[in-house]
Amino acid sequence: MSNDFETVKLHFGKGEKPAQILGHFANRHGLITGATGTGKTVTVQVLAENFSQLGVPVFVTDVKGDVSGLSQAGKTKEKLITRAQKLDVLDYKFEGSPSIFWDIYRQFGHPVRTTIAELGPMLLGRFLELSEVQEGVLNIGFKLAQEEKLALLDLEDLQQLLTYMGDNFRNISNKYGRVTSASIGAIQRRLLKLEQQGIENLLGEPALELPDLMKQDLSGRGIVNIMDSRDLIQNPQMYATFMLWLMTELFESLPEVGDQQLPKLILFFDEAHLIFDDAPKELLRKVEQVARLVRSKGVGIYFCTQSPGDIPESILGQLANKVQHALRSYTPKDKKIIKAAADSFRPNPAFKTADVITQLGVGEALVSTLNNEGAPSVVDRVKIAPPRCRMGPATSEERQLVISRSPIGSKYDKDLDKESAAEKLQKRQAQIDKQKRQAELLLEKEKLQQKALRKKTTGRKKQSVWETAGKTVARRFGTKIVNAIWKNLFSGRR
Repeated sequence: MSNDFETVKLHFGKGEKPAQILGHFANRHGLITGATGTGKTVTVQVLAENFSQLGVPVFVTDVKGDVSGLSQAGKTKEKLITRAQKLDVLDYKFEGSPSIFWDIYRQFGHPVRTTIAELGPMLLGRFLELSEVQEGVLNIGFKLAQEEKLALLDLEDLQQLLTYMGDNFRNISNKYGRVTSASIGAIQRRLLKLEQQGIENLLGEPALELPDLMKQDLSGRGIVNIMDSRDLIQNPQMYATFMLWLMTELFESLPEVGDQQLPKLILFFDEAHLIFDDAPKELLRKVEQVARLVRSKGVGIYFCTQSPGDIPESILGQLANKVQHALRSYTPKDKKIIKAAADSFRPNPAFKTADVITQLGVGEALVSTLNNEGAPSVVDRVKIAPPRCRMGPATSEERQLVISRSPIGSKYDKDLDKESAAEKLQKRQAQIDKQKRQAELLLEKEKLQQKALRKKTTGRKKQSVWETAGKTVARRFGTKIVNAIWKNLFSGRR
């Protein structure tokens, strides 16, 4: 190990020449590629446990379940011991790494949550596969929630907000721009589809706090965070959205630190091509920006996929540490991919890179990392050092034991239901409904009073002309008789 740099010795070339990642440049990101069955998972395990031994926390997605073996000591095998001796791996012993298990679906680890507000309209729009117009309506919804101080935490909050926008789309359109019931309905239908995929498990509180991904155990070893993704990978959009959110959240939340002796966190994203499949240009620019700048926050991102062609060139240029496992050449398209992969390395005069890529055996790789000056090293053919952990999945019992000893305890295991947009909008709507009912009752009362008055007026029996004339004559005749009587009475007093 160098006196000037902490090193991650992971692979060894011929003649016992170590291929290593300098800790000082480990935040310059990396790429691990190769066909299925060539040893990518073991490479990830070796990288993760080496970073952990240096005190660097790690986060890794586990799409097949076998990465969980990082938490368990490997089974003693003479074959692995012999390989470690040949590669001059010092202090080789079988042991697991301190681990925390996570799982969005809450079956195989602690829940992972974020809020609608933290996800943001751009990632959510991509998640929902919205059109440009529909995404514009979603942006208006987020702006409205911000100005009205409506906390968007979970799926119910967003659904209630959309309902409110639909009921008041004319007033909202006048203030923020055109909002149509058709666009709102389209977003609501997409949300219904995602709800069936279990998106409510990802959204809500308590939201994941990033410091909980950057812990060390009592001995100073970095904790390996293993997110079970076996179910999540069945919903590629949800998987890609989560990875994009985590990168963006780290970029926006962590302070600027520049290059340090060791990175603060290393991320391993398996099946990384899902991030970029059918991604709009605006989103690709965002990922490129995050990849370029998040390294200054002390975070290294290592993408794992089958072919370098799965990664856009603008992102590929940001990946300095490369591990290329074997690729197979069956079609003209395969040959083009192999040539492109070979051309991405600094040539080695000792061999032809394109030929070696197809000749690599399981546990072998072509490796190029940054040297002391920060320049890419000449590509070298190396053998992967054997892992200290188990090369296979942890059992359910072992996993539960790790979870029970978790340093974060039960912090995330229960949902929180704070007053947020849904509750506030429901109260607001209830008040509006109450006022509306009161107005309707008042109007109904006035109608009944008017109806009763009309009935009283029109309820009297109409008199004929002869009846009216007779009553008039009778009144006049009666008046004369009364007058005569009064006259006689007063005349008699005299």
